This record gives sequence, C-alpha cells and structure tokens, in this order.
Amino acid sequence: MMLEVDDLQIHYGTRDGAARAVDGASFVVPEGRIVGLVGESGCGKTTTVRAIMGVLSENGRQAGGRVVFKGQVMDEATTRRLRWRDIAYVPQSAMNSLDPVYTVGAQLTEVLTRRGGLSRAAARARSAELFDLVGLSERRLGDYPHQFSGGMRQRAAIAMALALEPSLLLADEPVTALDVIVQRQILDVLRSLQQRLGISMVLVTHDISVVAYLCDDVVVMYAGQVVESGPVREVLARPRHPYTMGLRNAFPDLLADAMELVPIGGSPPDLREPLSGCRFVPRCPFAQPACSLDLPPAAGEGHRSACRRDGEADSLRIAALDPRTWQRSSSFAMS
Repeated sequence: MMLEVDDLQIHYGTRDGAARAVDGASFVVPEGRIVGLVGESGCGKTTTVRAIMGVLSENGRQAGGRVVFKGQVMDEATTRRLRWRDIAYVPQSAMNSLDPVYTVGAQLTEVLTRRGGLSRAAARARSAELFDLVGLSERRLGDYPHQFSGGMRQRAAIAMALALEPSLLLADEPVTALDVIVQRQILDVLRSLQQRLGISMVLVTHDISVVAYLCDDVVVMYAGQVVESGPVREVLARPRHPYTMGLRNAFPDLLADAMELVPIGGSPPDLREPLSGCRFVPRCPFAQPACSLDLPPAAGEGHRSACRRDGEADSLRIAALDPRTWQRSSSFAMS
C-alpha cells in the first residue's frame, strides 16, 4: 500500500476553541491509483493532504491518528525527509506557488540543484524534460509566471512537483480556477503522467465530475470525517450514504430527460462545537433518532459507508432520486 491514513485528527486553534477540521478520517491509497477526495468546502479535504505533506498552518496540529507511507509511520523528521523527494504537492493556485520575480526555469533549476543535488547543466536539461513531460515548450523556461496563462502555470506547477521523481502526488483542487477546456487538458496531463510514471495520486476536489473523469477510487468526506469510500464507478453508480446520494443529485446527467439539479439543504456543522453521532443528521431526509447517538464504523469490503441504514441503501437510493425528498430535513433533528 502506498499510503494509509488511520484515524487522522487535525485541530486548528481559534479564539473560540479548537476546530476539529479532520476528526477520525481513515482511507488508503493503493500503489499506482488515483484517489479522489471529494466533499463540500470546509469538509477537511485540503487539511488532510496538507497534513500528509506536513505543511499545516501555524495554528494547526495533528491531535491523533497516523499517516503511514510505504510502511513508514510519518513523524515530523520523516515527513521533512520525504517531502518533495517522495511526496510532492500541487497547490490550488499555481500563481501563489511560483515566485513572481524569478523565471520558472530558474525556480526549477533551484529545486533540482539544492534538493536533488544535480549540477546546473544537468538541472537545465532535466527542466527541459519536465516541461516536455507536461506539454510546455522548452523556450518558456526563460519566462516569468505572469507570462503564462492559468493552464500553463498549472502545468509548470505540476512539472515542479515532479522534479525529484516522487512516488506520490498530492493535487489540491488543481483545476478549480480554470475554464472547462483547460480543466480537461490538465486532467489529461495528470492521467498521462500517472500512466507513464506509475505514480500514485490523491486529488482534492469539490467537483464530482472531475472524480468521475479521472479517479480510480473516491473518498467522500463530510464535516472532517470519511462517510463513504470505494471504487469510483461503484460509489457513483450505487452510493450507500445519503450524503453521497445528495452529491450525485447535484451532478448534471446529460443523458437524463430532466436536467433539474437538487441541492442539499442546510449547511455543515460548526466543527468547534461538541458533536456526536452522524454529522449529516440535520440535513439528512433519512435520519432516525439513533443516528444522533453514535457513528457506526464503516461497513463493507472495498465499497464502505458509515451509515446506520447502510443495509437499506437500495431503497434509500430510489427515494433520493425524488427532488421532494430533499425538500425536508430530518424532522426530529429540527425539533
């Protein structure tokens, strides 16, 4: 197994107490596969990959759980040693990750000489190879970040991440700020690189269509916890957790007769407050009183969901297709 995240807990210190941004998340990344982390904004996706990379903000800390990379438990020293060499990170905004006062080629050369130990001549040759790998011309190595389009900057950021030949790539919303044509191009670059280099990837996104297009497996997060996971085709075709059913309803189906998108009412909970049971209860039309008491362990082999009514998933899935189902929240949770 390339990566194992086991009961990960990440807390952020705030004026009003600790915010449990990630609260017991567990999932795996098999070797040579692309795993998508999907969910609403604030569900803990970015915090999870930043914790894996060891680049949390100053007020963030790992309060529990562990991250295991190729059999090694990741402590601070191990993470520092493996960062960029074995585990690399593509941020959401490439413009923020590239220094505006240096050419992109100079920044690549610095990574390759200082971190990779290459000579400057070898680093320049490697930079040209990396640009070719992501579909950029070698001539653009002498340009500054502001001279690149958004899609080209994202390709350059991917080249930077691949400079030291990592085996795991963490990509945080790599196509969010791009138009749909460029999004498709970047996703195709990522898929091509994964196939050519045999690397594993974790892709953070709020767009379930990106997961459907690119990923092999999907991990659905809600309020800092994993509520469902498994092979992409299985999870999207037959979701077993009501939250995943709701996400699927918000994804347009071009082959369906109706194009109505059904939103999930309400908002995620405040992660600074004490929480118990399933955190989706106030927004779930299928919730029962027992759902507020405790969170059941994820059930199933391969395709897993953390829902007390997992055994009724087939009937719930049919009901979830009716837009009227989502016009009501849990009646007992609102009382």
